[in-house]
Amino acid sequence: MKKPIITLTSDFGVQSQGVGIMEAVALKINPNANVIHLMHGLPDFNLFYAARTMETVSCLPVGCHVCVVDPGVGTKRKPIIIKTCRGDFLVGPDNGVLIPATRFLGGIKKAVGITNEKYMKKPVSPIFHGRDIFTPAAAHLSRGVKIEEFGKELNPKSLAKAPYEEAEIKGNEIHAKVISINKFGSLHLNIRQVEWHKFRVKLKDEIILKFKNKPVKVPYAVTFGDVEKGKPLIIKDDYGRMEIALNQDSFKNKYKVEIGYDIIIKKIK
Repeated sequence: MKKPIITLTSDFGVQSQGVGIMEAVALKINPNANVIHLMHGLPDFNLFYAARTMETVSCLPVGCHVCVVDPGVGTKRKPIIIKTCRGDFLVGPDNGVLIPATRFLGGIKKAVGITNEKYMKKPVSPIFHGRDIFTPAAAHLSRGVKIEEFGKELNPKSLAKAPYEEAEIKGNEIHAKVISINKFGSLHLNIRQVEWHKFRVKLKDEIILKFKNKPVKVPYAVTFGDVEKGKPLIIKDDYGRMEIALNQDSFKNKYKVEIGYDIIIKKIK
């Protein structure tokens, strides 16, 4: 029998016992599951980085994907399940963190609020829904429980908005945002590669980046070594978006850029 996939993503520290406890909860409900720790230790409460991380489940087989970046835990925000058109289930808080991933997974097929206590671990903690609501829901889904069993259907338009929308092409400019910054100080942007192609920039062409009134000229390259050490470039990242980096150095540190910053990319005529 094929082992169903459950992924866990959180802003817990990598040494948090919460990580192992969630895995144990999942395996108690479905011992046949293959639990993958996609990423932990995300920047605290950062919905941008978390949403970007959840996008990358599109690189995995279809599965049940839990996100616990939930600064509103225990408040009126809803715990939800989204079924995507690809067939994945995204489980987490209704704070927008799951929405960008649906754009990589074919869109939203159905969404429900999690209210059926039958599928929760009791007693439910007001501050650890990852253990008591989200992970149990994913595990039960992986066993074949229907999404309709968890609660009432929600109108996708009623869900909290994503922390970022897709970048816009405006003439010879792309208006974008920094949605995550990796450990090397490279910036990941809300520009999908399919949209970048529409911008019609050729390899080795130079463009101008504008952020905080700081213009930086960079070439469009294939890999980091296409420029000298310490020089900037823009490339396709590993997960369907665009990345700005320095070869063997930190763009973030050199130019003092943070997650959420606006960036304008302009063609050089």
